Amino acid sequence: MKIAQIAPLAESVPPKLYGGTERIVSYLTEELVRQGHDVTLFASGDSVTSAELVPITDVALRLNPDVRDTIPYHMILLDEVQRRADEFDALHFHIDVIHMPLVRDFVGRTVTTLHGRLDLPDLPPLYRRFADHSLVSISDHQRAPMPPVNWAGTIYHGLPGNLLRPKFASDDGYLAFLGRISPEKRPDRAIRIAARAGLPLKIAAKIDNVDRGYWDAEIAPLVADNPNVEFVGEISEQQKAEFLGNARALLFPIDWPEPFGLVMIEAMACATPVIAFRCGSVPEVVEHGVSGFIVDSEDEAVEAVRHLGNLSRIGVRAAFDTRFTAERMAMDYVNLYHALPGARTEAARLRRMRGEGAELQVVG
Repeated sequence: MKIAQIAPLAESVPPKLYGGTERIVSYLTEELVRQGHDVTLFASGDSVTSAELVPITDVALRLNPDVRDTIPYHMILLDEVQRRADEFDALHFHIDVIHMPLVRDFVGRTVTTLHGRLDLPDLPPLYRRFADHSLVSISDHQRAPMPPVNWAGTIYHGLPGNLLRPKFASDDGYLAFLGRISPEKRPDRAIRIAARAGLPLKIAAKIDNVDRGYWDAEIAPLVADNPNVEFVGEISEQQKAEFLGNARALLFPIDWPEPFGLVMIEAMACATPVIAFRCGSVPEVVEHGVSGFIVDSEDEAVEAVRHLGNLSRIGVRAAFDTRFTAERMAMDYVNLYHALPGARTEAARLRRMRGEGAELQVVG
C-alpha cells in the first residue's frame, strides 16, 4: 500500500528526548517500510526515517526558540498533505483533530489515532460534528467518555523487538520512575512508596514549563528530604535500556485516565516488572501477577514491592513479545487501512492516476 503518516511537528520523528506520539509514529513508519509498504512521512525536517520524508519545518518546533505560535506550521503541513492526498491509499493522522475540516474530500481513506485523553468537556461536540472520521483508540478505556463515533478499532502501541535489550537478572536494587514530572503522574507517590519499601528511587523525568511550579513547590522538597531519591533528569532512548533494565521495578503511580502509558511496555521490553495504579489503560496493559502488579493504594504498592521476587523477568519479557511489538502494531494498522471504505472504493481511480494496475495491491 501507499501510506501517508502525518506526525505532529513539536518533536522530530523519532524525538530526541521526550515525545511519546512521535516515537510511536517512528516505530510504525519504520515497521511498515520493513514490511514492504510505500510510506511517506510528513514531519519536521530533522526527523530520521527510511520512508520518504516530507519536511514541513527545518527542525522540531519545540527546539526552535523563534517559534511562538505552532498553528501556522500545522496549516502548512495540512496544505501539503491535501495537495498530495491522491498519491495515497491510506492517510494516517496523529495530530489530534486539527485536520478534520480539511479532509472531507478524502475522508474515506483517512484514519486518526487519538493519542491523548478524551475526557475533556469541549471534545464531545467536536467529535459529534465529525462523526464520519475513522478513529483509533490506543486503549478501550480511552473511549469511555466519548459520544458515539466511528471507532475503527483499538490498537495498542508497540515497540521494535530489538529496541530495548532485556535484562533477566537485575543486580541493582532501585525502583524507577520514568516520564514527566506532573501532578497526574504522581512522582510524590513514587517517592513515598520507595521510602517505605526501603529501596532507592531513581527519577528520570522531563519537567515542562507548565509543571515547573509543581516541581519547585511539591517534588523538589521531597527529593531533598529523601536521601534514597536520585533525580536523573530527562534521558534519551539509548539510556532507557540501562535505566529500566537495571531497576527492580518500574513505579507507575498515576492518578489520571492514562490513554496508554508507553513507559509500561518499555519496562516490559527490558524484562522489568511494572507496579501500576489501577487507572486508565493500566488493567489492559499490565497482566497482574505476570508482567507486574496492579494496585489501588500506596500500601498495596509497598506490599507489591515485597512480592517482586515472585515474578519471572523472563515472563515479563514474554508478555511484551506476545502483545506489544511494533510488528504486531503495524499488522493491525495495515488490516485497518485495507478496511477503510475509501481504500476500496477509490483504489482503482487512484492507481490509474498513478499509472499502476487498477487493483489495490496487498502487501504483507
